Amino acid sequence: MFDKKTKSYTDLLGKTNRIVEGTRIKGNIYSVADFRLDGELTGNFQCEGKIVIGPAGIVVGDILCKNADIEGRYSGKIQVAELLNVKATATIYGEVTIGKLSVEPGADFSATCTMKTIPPTTSNGE
Repeated sequence: MFDKKTKSYTDLLGKTNRIVEGTRIKGNIYSVADFRLDGELTGNFQCEGKIVIGPAGIVVGDILCKNADIEGRYSGKIQVAELLNVKATATIYGEVTIGKLSVEPGADFSATCTMKTIPPTTSNGE
């Protein structure tokens, strides 16, 4: 009579993954949920939500996501479907393709930048 949908484990705990400071990852990451990275990633990252690279975070590789906040260091090619927030503490080198851009004074933004609408991806990261 009443349809009750059971919530998944991630729905109950929240949908943000986290890599803490001091953690180093070499390889590719795919996430359906939002992601916060305060450690180091050498590899590609794909997310259907938002990635936050914290002040201690370092990413070297390509990123494909819906939204991004960068406070740490990033080098590579990043594609953000909606909004890229570059904080004052950020250092970005490479190639940036975004829907909208926000850069705080003090940020080191040394990248080529293209603004356009990027269709959302629905692949499973393979």
